[in-house]
Amino acid sequence: MTTMRILIGCETSGVMRRAFAARGHDVWSCDLLPAEDGSNRHIQGDILDHLAEGWDLLVVAHPPCTRLCNSGVRWLHTPPPGRTRSDMWLELDEGAALFAACWNAPVDRVAVENPVMHKHARERLPADLPKPQIVQPWWFGEPFFKATGFYLRGLPHLTATHRLTPPKPGTDEHKRWSAVHRASPGPDRWRFRSRTFEGVAEACADQWGSEAMRDAA
Repeated sequence: MTTMRILIGCETSGVMRRAFAARGHDVWSCDLLPAEDGSNRHIQGDILDHLAEGWDLLVVAHPPCTRLCNSGVRWLHTPPPGRTRSDMWLELDEGAALFAACWNAPVDRVAVENPVMHKHARERLPADLPKPQIVQPWWFGEPFFKATGFYLRGLPHLTATHRLTPPKPGTDEHKRWSAVHRASPGPDRWRFRSRTFEGVAEACADQWGSEAMRDAA
């Protein structure tokens, strides 16, 4: 079996790392924060310092996206209390620069995750950036709504593995499926909203890991 050297960027949960590790890959996660599971396969540091270390596959699971995604565009024009418009636009520039650095990393196969972006973010990103593949957790057996975009280079689109039937709007079940969007404000809200669903991680590890191994064979 050919194993791949894989970096999972901007992940603290270890969900994506563990999915690839279970398939025998040499995989590391990297984030400014420590790993939640205390793994010794986690690099606590700036991902920008580790992009050129000979990876076969780069999956950037949760780059800071607050200023890039549609849901946060309003803050660019009406900043939250205690912040200024200059703060918001500076954070937008920094988020776009990080995204671009990961996309342009010297790695043959790259997947960068991000929610649906607004026009100001797209204007700051590389001209060759393709349209993202938008996936939902319920494509992979997870009863949740969370539209996620994967920007892919050298990798195929994900194929649904266990497509569920979404509940009707207005029902209690629909509210449960909307838990990510309905999460209460608090210090851990960002962690819950950014966490990778295990079904999605399993599909990434199966499909992208296998694709990379076929290329290397």
